[in-house]
This record gives sequence, C-alpha cells and structure tokens, in this order.
Amino acid sequence: MGLTAKIRTRDGWAVSHAVVTVTDMTGAQVLRAETDAEGAVRDTTELAPGAYTVIVTAVGYAPAASSAIVTASGRAEVGTVTLTRQGGTELPPPGPWTIDPVHSSVAAVAQHLGISSVHGRFTEFGGTIEIAPDDVAKSRVEAVIKAASVDTGNGMRDTHLKSADFLDVERHPEITYRSTGLTLAGSDRWTVQGELSMHGVVRPVDLDLAYLGTGADPWGGTRAAFRATAELRREDFAMNYNQVLQAGIAAIGTTLKVELDIQAVQGDSLPQA
Repeated sequence: MGLTAKIRTRDGWAVSHAVVTVTDMTGAQVLRAETDAEGAVRDTTELAPGAYTVIVTAVGYAPAASSAIVTASGRAEVGTVTLTRQGGTELPPPGPWTIDPVHSSVAAVAQHLGISSVHGRFTEFGGTIEIAPDDVAKSRVEAVIKAASVDTGNGMRDTHLKSADFLDVERHPEITYRSTGLTLAGSDRWTVQGELSMHGVVRPVDLDLAYLGTGADPWGGTRAAFRATAELRREDFAMNYNQVLQAGIAAIGTTLKVELDIQAVQGDSLPQA
C-alpha cells in the first residue's frame, strides 16, 4: 500500500530531492514525500480509496501535476512523471556560446546483422552557437567534426570506417554542420534546419533539439545543455558499401541514428584550464 512514483527529466535522468505532494478532491494535503537518489518515491502511507491529485516540484524545474486513483488495496501507482526545465520554451541568453567537447558527445548507432546495434562516436569536434537577440529563429549553430576521430571500440572496424568505403577521411577530413533555420516544435523542443557536409556530399538535415537548461559551472562560467537527435541514410552521402548475408540481411543497416549531448559555455571561447 502507499504511493510509488518515478521522477525523470525528458532525457531520462533521475530527479533526486523532488517533492511529491498528494491532495484529495477537497484540496487537502494527504501525503508529502521526497524522491531518493534514484528519483523514486516509495511511501507506505495508507490512502483511502478514491481520486487524488499528485503534484511534483523540484528546484529548477516546472511543476507537474497528474491524477491518481487509489484502489481498495490502498495503493497508488503514479508511474513515471517527466519534469521539464523552467524556461524550457526559451533558449539561453543572447550572444555567442562555444561547444565544450570535453563535456559533450557526438554519437551514432547503426543496426548490425539485423539483430543488434553498433555504437560509435567522434572524439574530436567543436563548434559555436549564436543566440539571436531580436528573433530567436535567426539563431545559428556551426560545428566541425574530425572524421578520423571515429571510435566504435574496435580498431579493425574503425579502420574500415575511415576508408574510401565509408568516410574516406584522407579526401574528406571534416564533417561540418551549418544551421539554416530554427522553429519551435513543442513546449521545450525545437527543430534545427541545416546542411550536413559529409563524404563530399551536402544534404539538408533537421535536428530534433531539446533545450535542457542553463546554469553556473564550477569554473565561474555559464553553461547551457542541449540534446539533439537525427536520422541519416548512408546512401544520401554516397556511402553505399554493404555486405548481404545468405539470408538476404544487410550486415550494416542503411540508417544511422545520431545522438548529440551538448554543453556550451557562454562566450566566444572556452575558458583556459
């Protein structure tokens, strides 16, 4: 019996020390609990059967409310409550921001043999973000990735990926992305329109962007966090190599899922270590 719930951010991180308040239909508070380090509430307070309102608050996040029905067993299973950063419909303060590669990641996932996934990342990259002061839609982002920095955790596979069958890093050492537009896609989501240059081919690529918030860092600066995803087709960038198995299954999937976790530091350069 009692209340169980999990409190998470949009990208799945636990929100510890969130406060969960339960009120009955008259508005009277009947339970108040705090999440643990795993973002969970497991309160054993017995609740009378009926309908309740569950309100979740946490510093830095917008409050969230949901309904819960307590059964005859006295148990209320709220499930997962997702919190969004306060100001999620905003972007960081106007001006230049510099991507911090040490605290960011550029990763991609490809299907392998039709049954599993191969995860890779690029270890050398950088970029800038310019938040427009008058019209947010005019904000811009530019990024450069060193193609030879691809790392899938397997040296033989990485060598093949750097070859002319795939990235051809000797002829095309850089992968670049330049935005061409920005549109609001939800309460805390944006769509970044842009052009990706890879393997000597330039194609339009949209990023599904979530702005996760802005805060001070331990080094006296201000940081903004973003998460972005996109799907690419290898054929669009003239990377047509594949090996078809006897069962007719391609060894390597034709679609890549790109996952970006970005921290940017306010200013036009990174602080000196």
